[in-house]
Amino acid sequence: MRVDSASRLIAAAPERVFAAFTDGEQLLAWLPPSGMSGRFDRFDPVAGYRMVLTYDEAPEGGGKASADADVAEVRRVELAPPHRIVEAIDFPSDDPAFAGTMTMTWSFEPRRGGTLVTVEATDVPAGISPEDHAEGLASSLSNLARLLE
Repeated sequence: MRVDSASRLIAAAPERVFAAFTDGEQLLAWLPPSGMSGRFDRFDPVAGYRMVLTYDEAPEGGGKASADADVAEVRRVELAPPHRIVEAIDFPSDDPAFAGTMTMTWSFEPRRGGTLVTVEATDVPAGISPEDHAEGLASSLSNLARLLE
């Protein structure tokens, strides 16, 4: 089974990091990776959200949902403040390579100097290459560090 993961030490307390996941304004500020911007169609800090991610420059093959956008339907299946968030994510797409539900587990471990943020993605759709996913996860974590530090 494929598991994509990334981690980064963020110079902030676990409570501040957790809040960056449950405050919509903060989430929009850091989650979209470099080269994309995001907006919510809906947001509930406990139940989940629908985010539309728009590419600054449309990729050659187009996005998952349209020529220049990806859509993520996110259900929050576990919230354990300030230690863990588990999300089930679907990508509405006509392309079967993006079908299925990906699970992302975020953990926040107190460490000297801040919080170790780790994300593990399982059941990643085949249409998301491991290299692109690694780049996107690292970019989002970098944005999170920039926001909180």
